[in-house]
Amino acid sequence: MTAHKRALLIESSLVLAATVAAVVGMIHLKDHVNRSEAIRAMTQLGQLVLEHRQNYGSLPPESFVDRAKGDLEGAVRLGTVRYRALWIGPEAPDRTILAYSLKRHPSSLLEDGYVVLYLDGRVEWLPVVPFERFLADQQTPEEAEAMKK
Repeated sequence: MTAHKRALLIESSLVLAATVAAVVGMIHLKDHVNRSEAIRAMTQLGQLVLEHRQNYGSLPPESFVDRAKGDLEGAVRLGTVRYRALWIGPEAPDRTILAYSLKRHPSSLLEDGYVVLYLDGRVEWLPVVPFERFLADQQTPEEAEAMKK
C-alpha cells in the first residue's frame, strides 16, 4: 500500500470515527434535554398542585392535573403522568410520591428512570429499580392492583 493510500485510509477512518462520536453525542444530548424538560414540567405541575392545596386545603383531583398538564412548558416531554392523590391521606409525610412519569432512553447512554414529584413539591430523577422499591413501600395492595390496570 502506498503512503498516499495509507494516509487516505487513516483520514477516512478518523472522519468516520468523529462522525460516529458526534452522532452518539447528539443522541445523548437530545435525551438529556428531554429529561431536563420533563423535570421542569413536573416542577411546574408541582407548583400548581401546591398552590391548589394551599388555597383549598386538599390535593386537586386527577382531572385538575390532566387539564394543567396541557399548559405546562415541556409537557410533551413528560409523557404519561401517574397521579396518586386518591391514595394519599391527609397525614402523609412530605416524602410521599404524589406523581411520577417513566422516561425511557433506549438509544442513549442515559439510564431509564422516573421523574418523581413528592408531596412537598420537590422533583427528582430516580433510576427504575430504586423508584419501584420506594413506590412499593408506599402503596397499599389495592393501589398496586389498580395501577396494574
